[in-house]
Amino acid sequence: MAIEYQLIKEASDSKARLGKIRTPHGIIETPVFMPVGTRATVRAMTPEEVEGLGASIILSNTYHLYLRPGHKLIEDFGGLHKFMNWNGPILTDSGGFQVFSLGHLRTITEEGVEFKSHIDGSTHFISPEKSIEIQNSLGSDIMMAFDECVPYPASHEYVKQSVERTSRWARRCKDYHQGWKKQALFGIIQGGMHKDLREQSAKEIMDIGFPGYAIGGLSVGEPLELMCELLDFTTPLLPKNKPRYLMGVGTPDYLFEAVIRGIDMADCVMPTRIARNGTVMTSQGRLPIKNAKYAKDFTSLDPNCDCYTCANYSKAYIRHLFNVNEILGARLATIHNLYFLIKLMENIRQAIKEDRLLEYREEFYRRYGYIK
Repeated sequence: MAIEYQLIKEASDSKARLGKIRTPHGIIETPVFMPVGTRATVRAMTPEEVEGLGASIILSNTYHLYLRPGHKLIEDFGGLHKFMNWNGPILTDSGGFQVFSLGHLRTITEEGVEFKSHIDGSTHFISPEKSIEIQNSLGSDIMMAFDECVPYPASHEYVKQSVERTSRWARRCKDYHQGWKKQALFGIIQGGMHKDLREQSAKEIMDIGFPGYAIGGLSVGEPLELMCELLDFTTPLLPKNKPRYLMGVGTPDYLFEAVIRGIDMADCVMPTRIARNGTVMTSQGRLPIKNAKYAKDFTSLDPNCDCYTCANYSKAYIRHLFNVNEILGARLATIHNLYFLIKLMENIRQAIKEDRLLEYREEFYRRYGYIK
């Protein structure tokens, strides 16, 4: 097998767990946050910088790399690791979420999805087999099955059809994938906001059998309380001896609540996206660095942070960089935000180890402003 999951400890105060995932490109300590490198780069960062922040795995996007520069070019170069000069583990998504996000630009059939490129309007077709072909060419350590992502809200009837199609596609993905010793293929649990369909999806996907399982279709606009309710229901359905990945979450509260419910892996573009727009996460909550009140503030972004940005630069300087559109502003904010979440997950792992995760969550929430 391409990966091996080791469950090290289950928390006494919640369903949180410590673990390790061994991959061909290194070990991932879980729970883990995965920075997103959509187009074979974590925006504004070199791979060496991302590694220096403590990131053990990054995520790249099948849809975008298929369109540009093309998966065959990356394969000819020796795979995604060599192409982008990243030596650690890589997870690639299936491209499904991006394709289904195109709305009127795509058409779903049993065979797959025909869509028009958001770049030039050209027509393309991705089937479960094509998604696996692309990911095989990329050479990622963990691949995702091609699934159908449903919008929120969606009717029970619509979601049921989607769940059944996702199961059929998952089987086709597994049947087509040949490189099990080098690349692990994860199945994805869907089901929208309907518990009976979540249960149906979990059973069908687990019956097919994968070395890891993702929960998709959450954090798509529903309230946090509903996501937590569905995680409380869905996560216990999954096997304990395999990693569990909640797709597309990255705010501190969502990470805490996911981990407390037994999730091992999470990813999100949020920290890099808001950094480029001038918002940073700090131990005291979010800070919009462009605000005028920081013009003469010579303190660091966060006195409790020891990242490169906080060790060397002031709020006043970083605000100046954003106001004059200097690229360095986005870089410094990105460094800080990624470090903030990677360090948060490190602290969460330590709290699980010491059986004080719920206590740590309350401390963090009070400082960050989630609890008034």
